[in-house]
Amino acid sequence: MRVNGKEMTLGNSQSLLQFLEVNLFDVTTLAVARNGEIVPKATYDVVMLDEEDTLEVVRFVGGG
Repeated sequence: MRVNGKEMTLGNSQSLLQFLEVNLFDVTTLAVARNGEIVPKATYDVVMLDEEDTLEVVRFVGGG
Protein backbone atom coordinates (compact mmCIF):
# COMPACT_ATOMS: atom_id res chain seq x y z
CA MET A 1 0.00 0.00 0.00
CA ARG A 2 1.16 3.54 -0.66
CA VAL A 3 0.42 6.33 1.84
CA ASN A 4 1.37 9.92 1.00
CA GLY A 5 3.93 8.61 -1.48
CA LYS A 6 5.55 6.08 0.87
CA GLU A 7 5.27 2.30 0.64
CA MET A 8 3.69 0.68 3.72
CA THR A 9 2.71 -2.88 4.53
CA LEU A 10 -0.92 -3.22 5.46
CA GLY A 11 -0.64 -6.62 7.12
CA ASN A 12 -4.03 -7.76 8.40
CA SER A 13 -7.26 -6.71 6.74
CA GLN A 14 -8.48 -3.52 8.35
CA SER A 15 -10.82 -0.63 7.81
CA LEU A 16 -9.63 2.85 6.92
CA LEU A 17 -10.61 4.01 10.42
CA GLN A 18 -8.56 1.26 12.07
CA PHE A 19 -5.56 2.08 9.88
CA LEU A 20 -5.75 5.78 10.72
CA GLU A 21 -6.11 5.14 14.46
CA VAL A 22 -3.25 2.57 14.58
CA ASN A 23 -1.00 5.06 12.78
CA LEU A 24 -2.01 7.86 15.16
CA PHE A 25 -3.79 10.11 12.67
CA ASP A 26 -6.32 12.54 14.20
CA VAL A 27 -9.40 11.68 12.14
CA THR A 28 -11.17 14.88 13.18
CA THR A 29 -8.71 17.10 11.31
CA LEU A 30 -8.01 15.28 8.08
CA ALA A 31 -9.34 14.23 4.71
CA VAL A 32 -8.46 11.01 2.90
CA ALA A 33 -8.39 10.18 -0.79
CA ARG A 34 -8.26 6.48 -1.65
CA ASN A 35 -7.17 5.64 -5.16
CA GLY A 36 -7.87 9.22 -6.23
CA GLU A 37 -11.34 9.54 -4.71
CA ILE A 38 -12.27 11.39 -1.51
CA VAL A 39 -13.59 9.04 1.18
CA PRO A 40 -16.51 10.46 3.22
CA LYS A 41 -15.71 10.47 6.96
CA ALA A 42 -18.97 8.64 7.68
CA THR A 43 -17.62 5.60 5.79
CA TYR A 44 -14.12 5.35 7.31
CA ASP A 45 -15.24 2.41 9.47
CA VAL A 46 -16.65 0.37 6.56
CA VAL A 47 -14.05 1.09 3.86
CA MET A 48 -11.74 -1.94 3.86
CA LEU A 49 -8.18 -1.35 2.72
CA ASP A 50 -6.18 -3.49 0.30
CA GLU A 51 -2.41 -3.80 -0.31
CA GLU A 52 -2.96 -2.27 -3.78
CA ASP A 53 -4.56 0.93 -2.41
CA THR A 54 -3.03 4.38 -2.62
CA LEU A 55 -3.98 6.81 0.16
CA GLU A 56 -3.41 10.53 0.37
CA VAL A 57 -4.00 11.82 3.89
CA VAL A 58 -4.27 15.59 4.20
CA ARG A 59 -4.55 17.49 7.47
CA PHE A 60 -6.55 20.71 7.77
CA VAL A 61 -4.52 23.66 9.01
CA GLY A 62 -6.10 26.84 10.29
CA GLY A 63 -4.61 30.26 9.93
CA GLY A 64 -4.98 33.52 8.24
